[in-house]
Amino acid sequence: MTDEELLIEFALTRMDNPELDMEEIAALVVRRAGPERMLQFASRNLAARGELRGAMFGSAVEHVLRVVLTLRGPAD
Repeated sequence: MTDEELLIEFALTRMDNPELDMEEIAALVVRRAGPERMLQFASRNLAARGELRGAMFGSAVEHVLRVVLTLRGPAD
């Protein structure tokens, strides 16, 4: 999944769940992505942080948030 596809998935999930905060939406995206993508997200996050290990779900959620915040651009 590219970063752009991930951003679209996040935006669609946010539209369906406007009452949730960003971290809760990222968690939904990770859960819906399934175990294979969760592992992919977690490994990308750990590589970006220069770490060898970490909790898979938490690292995957952090990756989703990192991508969304990076592609979203600077705050107004």
